Amino acid sequence: MATNEVKVLGSWPSPYAMRPRIALNLKSLTYEYIEEKLWEGKSELLLQSNPVYKKIPVLIHGDNKPICESLIIVQYIDEAWSSGPSILPSDPCERAVARFWAAYLDDKWFPAVKSIGVAKGEEAKKAAIAQVEEGLALMEEAYDKCSKGKGYFGGDEVGYLDIAFGSFLGWLRVTEKFNEMKLLDEGKTPGLVKWADRFRSHAAVKDVMPDTDKLAEFGKFVIAKIRAAGAAAEMH
Repeated sequence: MATNEVKVLGSWPSPYAMRPRIALNLKSLTYEYIEEKLWEGKSELLLQSNPVYKKIPVLIHGDNKPICESLIIVQYIDEAWSSGPSILPSDPCERAVARFWAAYLDDKWFPAVKSIGVAKGEEAKKAAIAQVEEGLALMEEAYDKCSKGKGYFGGDEVGYLDIAFGSFLGWLRVTEKFNEMKLLDEGKTPGLVKWADRFRSHAAVKDVMPDTDKLAEFGKFVIAKIRAAGAAAEMH
């Protein structure tokens, strides 16, 4: 497949933009990656490709309409290139379970991770940390059930839930670094600790996983902007 047939609009710090890239790598597909510098403004291509949400990532596949929303893109890749290794489980029940946990991570767990960095006061911070730790305990149980003793949520190979969860590992590390704590802990979540190491070093993942120090610098920039906006709002 020619490079120009598949394009991904993304931004390097975004965990969501990692997801389609990992899926394409798993399928051994060649694609063009277009970096969006969102902090400088959104490109015309992005606004035309995703006029509803105006967000990355976006997958453009040939003359087809652009596909938006990271997990929808991953599902599309799995269906459009069905000859490669399967990303979603073949069993309908297992597929539903994977989608359930992926939605939980996006809707509940990762927002709690983000809230640790911008929490106002120690009590709010403690509450956010407790929610993250509770979520990790749930994911440890989910990993035990989904993996069936194998290396990934998807079994022998990286699958849908691995991609959904693993894309957040960079920001989880940054959160640990900022707060001088371990959230993924060998004593509490031994399965996830080993899984995270395997996932990060996987051939489809390692080149798209952002460097922790670089991500931390970007995190400082984002937190400063959020706090400045909050301070400005309180002055009105």
